[in-house]
Amino acid sequence: MAPLMSFRPNARHVDGEEHTRLRSVITDSLDRVDHYELRHYVEQSADTLINGFAPDGEADLMGDYSKVLPLLVFLHLFGCPADIGDRLVTGMTGLFDGVDAANANKLLRQAAMDLIAHKRERPGSDVTSWMLSHPAKLSDEEVAHQLALALGAGTEPEQNLIANALRLLLVDDRFAGDLAGGSLPVEDSLDEVLWTTYTPLANFSIHFPVQDTELDGVRMRGGEPVVISFAAANTDPMLSTGHHAGNRAHLSWSAGPHTCPAKRQARLIATVAIEKLLDRLPDLELAVPAEEIVWRPGPFHRALAALPVRFPPAAAITETVENRGACSWSNSPPAPSVSTLQAVTSTVKPSGSATSAPRRGWSFPAVWKRGR
Repeated sequence: MAPLMSFRPNARHVDGEEHTRLRSVITDSLDRVDHYELRHYVEQSADTLINGFAPDGEADLMGDYSKVLPLLVFLHLFGCPADIGDRLVTGMTGLFDGVDAANANKLLRQAAMDLIAHKRERPGSDVTSWMLSHPAKLSDEEVAHQLALALGAGTEPEQNLIANALRLLLVDDRFAGDLAGGSLPVEDSLDEVLWTTYTPLANFSIHFPVQDTELDGVRMRGGEPVVISFAAANTDPMLSTGHHAGNRAHLSWSAGPHTCPAKRQARLIATVAIEKLLDRLPDLELAVPAEEIVWRPGPFHRALAALPVRFPPAAAITETVENRGACSWSNSPPAPSVSTLQAVTSTVKPSGSATSAPRRGWSFPAVWKRGR
């Protein structure tokens, strides 16, 4: 757990003027993303992924969809080549799982430095290039730490938000009924997940008291970590109202000066991902009993290992990401970038080609090439 809990010179671990300086690089760069184009790209990527399993009549919505979609979007957003993206994701997943975290930390740092070196040579219209050219003039080492923070917040928690919301739709008739009946917009439904013990980042925001202190009768020693449980805070019986649609007073995005800088983008990605899936496959149902759904162990996240579903096989749509045209991320006319990832394409399996064999693990280059 230590690598994810220890100090890093990024905006999450500092305060005051240093926090303002580092955070401004992240927020100013993210603010240059055009949200209409972002929505368009999420829809395109979602369609491509759904095309890959729609004819099968079955899928693992974690491995085939929720885990892949944020990667496609965020790595495109950051202008990250596939080989570097694979290492970034492997490193970040290792940190959250707490498995061989020391090596995962090294892998993540090296991948971030490689991305920076790549963008120094080939700057483009992407968040990484904008961070490197920001007036704050961060060093490459500083940019690497801000990149790791932004990508970490935008991939692992985001995929769990999408998957956990889809799970709730499939196991909670009340929740699904409100959504299907139009009384609960998808975006509001996300807050139901964020209020519960299924919030994607259940435990985080590690603090270290600078001296021995006592809080509510609990003795905390100076220098020893205190982990904040968002899940516990959000489900405090004194706050519970049972249904939280439209109420965004939870702590799942953190709060105050350290609130998530990509909250707006993250909500948009998750909302569009769920809307698109429900539009394309409205008759989704769990392929296993709800009690057999397996959760991934880990000290920080609330993450599904898989979300198997079945549905009536559906035809792949003919208009793919490739023939809809490329997106422009910047709110101002960007310079073309040869290094920005192009939109994914998909080779759709013919109807009836589904197999009962378990799906294999994925890697980002394979996902990119196959659209799955």
